[in-house]
Amino acid sequence: MELSPRSKPYIIPEYSLTGDLISFLTCNLQYRYQNRGTLPPSMPIQLWFGEFIHGVMEESFLEWDIKKTKFPWDWKKQIRPIEEMIDKRLRARGLYPPLDFFCKYEKGEVGTSGSCPDENHPHKLLYSARAEKAINIWGPDLFPLINSAEVLIKGKRPMPNYNNENSRSNYYGINGVIDVISSLKIKENTDNKIIKYLNNNEDFLKKLDYFKHDEYEIIIDYKGMKRPALKSDNWLYHQWQILTYAWLRSKQEESKPILAGIIFYLNELVPSTEDLIAIKQDIDNNCSDVEISKEEKSKILNWDENKDNYINLSDKLKQDRSIRIIDIEESSISNALNQFDGVVGNIEDSIIKEMNGILIKNAWNAKGDKRTCDACDFKSFCGKHLADSMKIP
Repeated sequence: MELSPRSKPYIIPEYSLTGDLISFLTCNLQYRYQNRGTLPPSMPIQLWFGEFIHGVMEESFLEWDIKKTKFPWDWKKQIRPIEEMIDKRLRARGLYPPLDFFCKYEKGEVGTSGSCPDENHPHKLLYSARAEKAINIWGPDLFPLINSAEVLIKGKRPMPNYNNENSRSNYYGINGVIDVISSLKIKENTDNKIIKYLNNNEDFLKKLDYFKHDEYEIIIDYKGMKRPALKSDNWLYHQWQILTYAWLRSKQEESKPILAGIIFYLNELVPSTEDLIAIKQDIDNNCSDVEISKEEKSKILNWDENKDNYINLSDKLKQDRSIRIIDIEESSISNALNQFDGVVGNIEDSIIKEMNGILIKNAWNAKGDKRTCDACDFKSFCGKHLADSMKIP
């Protein structure tokens, strides 16, 4: 009996919304080295904090869900143990915290070799301060609303620009992880400040007026960054991400109609000096979508980061800038899916170019902005960085 040869394995490329698509949009070449080349950055500041704050919020919710611990939580006794657990998980993946922003030492290490040099250990540095504020400001209102935490959502779409001879597959997979709020829990918590933000959102109220069912869902995501400038690239990318999450969630059997998405920009609760400079620029350029009092606007615009001390924003402004509500519409979802289809098409095109022998720097476009380039480990041999440095000012 003649045996037929084994057919080639058929693999559908899988893409994560944050780990792949938004990373590629930030800089194609950096994405190639870090994500596909598995070369971790030496100073993964934004990457580390993004992973860290997601983990802290999820573990804090699970802790609250079991014990119903009252707020506010004490940082040393209740929050720091969670931080250390998440830090260990990230270290196991090769991600280490930037020492200027997070105390890496565990309780009991003081006085030993390689220990924290200060007896007032542990230190509540910037990232711990943000974690504490995120839990104690949003936790009391957010945690009681969450119906499902860390929901993995996956789907597949036709491969853009499919070509039978060159394309790796006729479909691609797309995935993400979300938290879900249900309408039933919303109705039980009418004094909740997150619900008050929803009730002050005109798009949400209009949709609610026309909605004919009793049950619906709201998608939640966290970002370890400041609120992007209005209509900036990140502003649009994050909107597309939530809309794509809504599409993926709608494909799951247990899902209900999705009326809105919420992003929490957790840097806004404890902004760094760099964040404050960017906030000032956004307000000065009319690129901020958050209402602000005349007094506070004047205080921010008159602040000189080179002469004055750190400026304290009001708690109201910090919270207003921290929460962003995104309307969910079918037409918007379709546009977001088309946008990410285009991103996948560009990634696949670069992969195929490289497979055909084209040099990495020619197959992948270097397109990072100045902030991305300054923190990038690959700038010493990146064509874009060298070209920019040679430009005449």
